This record gives sequence, structure tokens and C-alpha cells, in this order.
Amino acid sequence: MTDQKMPLTAHLEELRKRLISSFIALAVGFGIAYGFKEKLFLFLSSPLVEHLPEGSALQYIAIPEAFLTYLKISLFGGLFLAMPVILYEVWRFVAPGLYEREKRYFIPFVVFSMLFFLGGASFCYYIVFPFVFRFFMSFSGGSLLAMPAIRQYLSFATRLLIAFGLVFEMPIFIFFLGRIGLVSYKGLARQRRMAVVLVFVGAALLTPPDVVSQLMLAGPLLILFELSLQIVRITGKKPSEEEEEEAPAG
Repeated sequence: MTDQKMPLTAHLEELRKRLISSFIALAVGFGIAYGFKEKLFLFLSSPLVEHLPEGSALQYIAIPEAFLTYLKISLFGGLFLAMPVILYEVWRFVAPGLYEREKRYFIPFVVFSMLFFLGGASFCYYIVFPFVFRFFMSFSGGSLLAMPAIRQYLSFATRLLIAFGLVFEMPIFIFFLGRIGLVSYKGLARQRRMAVVLVFVGAALLTPPDVVSQLMLAGPLLILFELSLQIVRITGKKPSEEEEEEAPAG
């Protein structure tokens, strides 16, 4: 970390430059994604469409609903395409204020965070979605005919995808918290019962208001918590490392 302190105006100017670059990358990503909006919509909606009963179809009621859906999907896709640039700009902004030891952790943290987020979203798309939609569509029949609205489906699907992506970040965050000494294996183990309660509360807050989605999220959350415990036990900061950091130089 540099000893020279930048004035507040310089920090604000630097932040403005990074935000402009990020918004330009987002706009370019949005334009590219909009060119493939139909394919993106088909990809996102296929887990539900495959389980729709005969005679059912996705529908839109409000006049601009289909157009707005394409815009939202394009924005979602554009954000994904622009994420490497956005993370690079974040790195350029915060790097001057980091110690060399902290810089070594930052890039692996970003890379593994993206990988774990994609892993969680993929788990949701390929494992959770088929189970959830098969269950919900099983109630269609007789006097009930499923005709899901695309706006409600998009909200439901993106919320679950983001929730699972964020949940799968837990081992990464716990690893780094353990490395800097903010959490320990013994401390987390003592809070295991409280963690179980918080897992189900978090699952209820992150998912749509249905029990199936909440249970499908709570299960991986509990597994990830136990995995995080083992990660901290193996890689967390040891007492000897803390003593070395506290020892005076020379």
C-alpha cells in the first residue's frame, strides 16, 4: 500500500472513470445479448416449457410485457458478459489501497467467486428447476390448466438463480474470513444450531414463497456450511500465525 494519500477529489475522479468504463461495458454487453434475446429466452424458459402439460404455454397479458421481458433478459445477459470488465475496474480502483499480501488474495477471490456463482446457478438450472417445475405442473389437470405468465416466470427463475449463485459463494467467503482470522473452526462449530436456524430463515428470504424452493435451497446451504467448517479447520489462521503477525519487526 502506498504511503502517499490521494485527496478526496482524486478518489472521486478515479471512481467516476471506473464507473464510466463499467457502464460502457454493460451497454456493450446489453447490445450483444439483445441480439440473441430469443435464444436467451428459450434457454431460460426451457426447464419450465419441458414440463408444461399439453395445451399449456407461456403467455403475456400486459401489452409491453414481452418487450420488457426481452429487455430484462438482455440486461441480465449483458451484466454477465460485462462482469470481467466490471471486476477489473473494481480491482484497479481498490488495488492502490491494498497491501501486497491482500493483493495476492484479491484476484483468486474474484476468480473463484465467479466460478462458484456459476456452479450454484448451474445447479439451480439443471437440478432444481426440473424438480420444482415437474412438481408444480403436476397440479395441472381437470379444471386447472397451467398458463404461466412470462413476467412471473422470469422473476421466479432469476430470483432462484441468483439465490443459488450467492449461496454457493459461502465456502469462498468463509475461507477468506478464516485466513484473516475473523472466524475460526471452533467458533463456527459452536454456532452450528444457530446456523441451521439461519439457513432456513435465509432460504425463506431468498426464494419465492413456496416450501419446495425453500427446502431445495436449505439442503445445499447446510451441506455448504459443513464444507465451510472443514475448509476453516484446514486453512484457517493458526495461533502460531497470529503470534508471528503480532511479534515486533526485527
